[in-house]
Amino acid sequence: MRCTLQLEKALWRQGYVRVAGVDEAGRGSLFGPVAAAAVVLSPDRPIRGVNDSKLLTPEERSYLAPIIRERAAAWAVAFVDAAEIDRINILQASRLAMLRALNQITPPCDYVLADAVNLDCPVPQRSLIKGDARVACIAAASILAKVERDAALDRFDAEYPGYGLAQHKGYSTPEHLEALARLGPSPLHRRSYEPVLRLLQGELWQ
Repeated sequence: MRCTLQLEKALWRQGYVRVAGVDEAGRGSLFGPVAAAAVVLSPDRPIRGVNDSKLLTPEERSYLAPIIRERAAAWAVAFVDAAEIDRINILQASRLAMLRALNQITPPCDYVLADAVNLDCPVPQRSLIKGDARVACIAAASILAKVERDAALDRFDAEYPGYGLAQHKGYSTPEHLEALARLGPSPLHRRSYEPVLRLLQGELWQ
């Protein structure tokens, strides 16, 4: 599977001008916000090396992110915090973050390509399984969402020391689980997620 501009080019030929790719980062994390990005690529300014952020190294993502910001016709990143994730669930929170990012795009996009979700937006859209590994604008969005969320977790690491957030970005690594058991959940841990929920239930039982 190769990430290309093939779908964007087909839509441009059909007369769509501002095709936005959207994707999220941090859906499986136990801590902090979920991030989403929307990216409208320019047909005149291709970006070499764009791919699903999960297939890139941190160094490759850090190299590509400023190039995407500089060459894209438009881009935006938005967040939904842990409390809202717990209130509406992570799928709805991911959709909300994507919509928030799309709403920041000006002028608005006229077509949306999303990675495996359907969005409540007024323009035509298409949801693609593994879209971040197939479609360049979705891949670009995945990179910006991941880079911006990782930067946020680096800042939270200083605010909530001891959990190792800068290293694991809130995911359920053995180090994170050990810190959770030792320190208990922070105010920004997702209380609807295992094992955070299990720890909180244990505290209530005690």
